Amino acid sequence: MSHELITMDINTLIEVALIIVKVIFVSLTLFALPIPLTWMERKVAGHIQLRLGPFRVGPHGILQPVADMIKLMFKEDIVPDKADRRLFWLAPLLAMVPAFAVYAAIPFGDTVKIPFVDKEITLYISDMNVGILYILAISGMSVYGLILGGWASNSKYAAMGGIRSSAQMISYEIALSFACVAVVMIANSLSLLDIVNAQKELHWNIIYQPLGFIIFLIAALAEINRIPFDLPEDEGTLAAGYHVEYSAMKFSFFMLAEYVAMVTVSVLAVILFFGGWNAPLFLPEIPIFWFVAKVAFFIYFFMWIRFTLPRYRYDQLMTIGWKILLPLSLLNILVTGLFLL
Repeated sequence: MSHELITMDINTLIEVALIIVKVIFVSLTLFALPIPLTWMERKVAGHIQLRLGPFRVGPHGILQPVADMIKLMFKEDIVPDKADRRLFWLAPLLAMVPAFAVYAAIPFGDTVKIPFVDKEITLYISDMNVGILYILAISGMSVYGLILGGWASNSKYAAMGGIRSSAQMISYEIALSFACVAVVMIANSLSLLDIVNAQKELHWNIIYQPLGFIIFLIAALAEINRIPFDLPEDEGTLAAGYHVEYSAMKFSFFMLAEYVAMVTVSVLAVILFFGGWNAPLFLPEIPIFWFVAKVAFFIYFFMWIRFTLPRYRYDQLMTIGWKILLPLSLLNILVTGLFLL
């Protein structure tokens, strides 16, 4: 075997090993997300409502999520007698797996140099040339978990929540996709890396796509079932909706998928409209810091919205999706096309 072939094989093995390490790191990070985010959400709620929030388990309640995790692990796992047991078990996984799978195409930066080693590593698992299309397609599959979870529970409240989730996803996925289309038209690429690179030197898409961003933000709130658009859960009328019959770890999988989805739309908002890891104004370029800071701002914003706005009625939800956001998103594409011409 020639020296060139041996070198090629070693380089290939290194690349495969790096991809495996990235997948493991991203997966473990996503699994750990609810620990800081549930604590943060309770603290945000506490401060908005002029109270302390969790305060007893650990300093400032920092260990409260760990206590919750232990509780869920040892809680009785109840399955209704008349439920479809196979689908009842499968539904939480169907909700969770697509939420994780989208991160195969999401970049967290461009490249960084490994200290003491003359090698650069990319801060993404894969730079897909149809990255945004892949994300929209895969993320939309999470709704199957909600639908099957509601139907398999053999509960009218749960079934109604599943039906609502499907109608909500169809209504707002269209507007969300059209908001992304306008960004793709400007960048002339479906690759998220190309979209970020097209926004260098303060050419952020929020400047050219303010309407597209507003449409994206509202549709994203509906896609991830956050207040004021959490109609598939709606404690007031459905007593928790599609996951009303779930407990213990299966319930935690639904909640994990919801938190990961919130982080995903925050990441997409930053990548599509706010320059990704590019620094604002004339501040120093610290790609990882700026990316994390922007994503953290949107996560806080979604939490702030939850404890500020009231829940919409279901007919109002459908009206906003079909009669307002859809026409506006089509108008935005038309205006963007005319601007580019």
